[in-house]
Formats: sequence, C-alpha cells, structure tokens
Amino acid sequence: MDISFIAKKLGLSDSKHIIRKAAELRRLCDVQFDSSAIGVGEICKAIICLEIAASGSEEIVFDRPTVIKLSGMSEKAYHRSLNAMKNGLGVKTKLDIRELGIRFGCVRLIPFVQKGLSLYKDRFLAALPASRRTSADFTRPVFTAVAFYLCAKKHKLKIDKLKLIEVCGTSESEFFSVSTSMKDLCHDVFGILKEKKDPKDVKRN
Repeated sequence: MDISFIAKKLGLSDSKHIIRKAAELRRLCDVQFDSSAIGVGEICKAIICLEIAASGSEEIVFDRPTVIKLSGMSEKAYHRSLNAMKNGLGVKTKLDIRELGIRFGCVRLIPFVQKGLSLYKDRFLAALPASRRTSADFTRPVFTAVAFYLCAKKHKLKIDKLKLIEVCGTSESEFFSVSTSMKDLCHDVFGILKEKKDPKDVKRN
C-alpha cells in the first residue's frame, strides 16, 4: 500500500521528509528480510516505517489509538511487530525518561530516575576491571525502563510492567536481570534491600 495514503490517514501528509524516509525504510525492509515471516502485513509495515521515520522528531506526535486501529492489530501485537521491525532494520530504540514520565503519568519521578541511573552506572563501572569499563553499554533502553519502574515502585505508584517492557523493546528475562542488578547496587536509591551489598559481590549476567 502507498505510504502517502497511510500518511494522510495519520495526518502526516504535509511531512514530506518523513514520508520519503519511511519509503526508504520500507525498501530497505523488503531487501533485508521478509516482514510477513514475523507477521507484519503491508499496511502495518507502512505504518511502522512511518513511526520509525518520525521517531526523534519533536514536531510530530503519533496518534497511538488511530495507529493501532489502522494497523488492524492489538496494541501488544503492534508493539511486538514494531520492535521486530526495528531489530530487522538495525534501528536502536531510544527511551527518554521524560517521555516515559508523560506516557505513564509519573512526571515527578524524572529526577529520581536520573539520579538512580547515574548512581547505578558509577557503581557498576567501579566494580569492573579497568580493561572492561570502556566496553560497558548503558545505552540500551532496558536500563532506563528498569530504573523508572523501580522508582515508581518505591514511590508506591502503579506502573504496567508488561507495557513498559513492550515500550522499551526488551524481554521479561532481561528486564528481570537488570532489575536484580540495579536493586542490589542501588538499594539506597530504590529502597529495596535492607542490607547493603558490596558491588564486587553482585553477580551479573
């Protein structure tokens, strides 16, 4: 299906640069892998390419209910397809703390999440041999998502963990693994553990 037609339905007909980028992403997708093999039809593929193309653009806000309805999928299935397409195209998911705060209605958590992440990185790196510190990667969205979830839990705010996992494009097992590491190293920030653990004693996967 023509991407321009989908863009019009999503109110993006005036965003020519987004449409061009989405068209290029779809061509790249057709070359690199078979999207139908992961359950993504042509209409959904066009929508996802538009969303990926528009990501990072401050002036464009996707109407999520309209996107889900137009895709013909459930919200969970759409997020799963979106993450699968991103992985297939080699697109890294960027998770902004402020965006999470707005989406889940917990804006006041933002400074606590930032502090927790910063402390976790410092303590994690301090426990590593110098030779391994440069290879440590904290850019994956799972770290931001876990810190956000743990801060919400400490402040007794209800967060849909499964939805958060879908948004950050990770798995439940990775989320649990990072959560365990973060709670062990940053008990004083997240208020989980009663006894402080030496960072060097914390097991990591």
